[in-house]
Amino acid sequence: MRALVLTAGLGTRLQPLTLARAKAAAPVDGEPLARRIIAWLVSHGVRDLVLNLHHKPETITATVGDGRDLGARVRYSWESPVLGSAGGPRHALPLLLDPPSGGGGFGDAGDIERTFVVVNGDTLTDVDLPAMLAQHQQSRALVTMALIPNPRPDKYGGVLLDAGHAVTGFTPRRPATDPPALSFHFIGPQIVAAEVFETLPDGVPAESVSGVYPKLIAARPGCVMGYVSAATFRDIGTPADLLQTSLDLAAADGRPDAPWWGRNARVDPSARVARTVLWDNVTIGAGATLTECIVADGVTIADHASYTRCAIVRGSDGLVVANLDR
Repeated sequence: MRALVLTAGLGTRLQPLTLARAKAAAPVDGEPLARRIIAWLVSHGVRDLVLNLHHKPETITATVGDGRDLGARVRYSWESPVLGSAGGPRHALPLLLDPPSGGGGFGDAGDIERTFVVVNGDTLTDVDLPAMLAQHQQSRALVTMALIPNPRPDKYGGVLLDAGHAVTGFTPRRPATDPPALSFHFIGPQIVAAEVFETLPDGVPAESVSGVYPKLIAARPGCVMGYVSAATFRDIGTPADLLQTSLDLAAADGRPDAPWWGRNARVDPSARVARTVLWDNVTIGAGATLTECIVADGVTIADHASYTRCAIVRGSDGLVVANLDR
């Protein structure tokens, strides 16, 4: 079983942090997001991986490499322009379908060798991937999407299911003032047959949920299924999301309010740094105060400077500072 991790996005919602790194290379409680996703896949026995690349690709390749230290084989699919959630998998098919280097995997050879996992590169979840695959094989679906009850219909679009958990459509996010509607939230992982993308032209941007899947559902009802569970879901879409997830993971690890810092972080003893994430090669000056901030690679905070709930990045003309609550 192979997987494609979608890491080619521009990370627009994560700005200004994506001036320093691609979103998938951003540290979450000290560990780059892509490495956390790879470790989760490996824990379920999925070790043959492809990551697609576009924005600041060197920041991803530098932290992931060939994946050997994570127990994986990692290869890369390069995109220019960004090809989207369907165009990206289409472009990566030669890597996802080439002859396997060894045995293993779930299920029988044949169909399973033309089936792979697709995972978003900006979310974390603990969905039971083997159980999801078992449902996928039993239903003989072309696509199985990991779903949870929609926690925020005002923030996330919804997935509609029939009584047998076949996907019947997709809905946009709804204003909080609208009457509640029963929908599910797609949390990132999906199991997909190669034929879903094979007919798309290579190198042409295309989207799955907003393009390919509705046409597939109309032509072959029941071929797109939902796997509904109570899995956890963490969206690392914005700087505020990244900070909160880092704090949550630190607390769960017995380090309340103390997420791991990056390499070569130098903090003057007189500085006060609280509930703050520091990336690599950060210097905090004497008497500086940082509260609930994210400080990106190579930033120097001046003596006696004070920041609260800010993302701080080194730009070409000095520091770029953005409020987390904007």
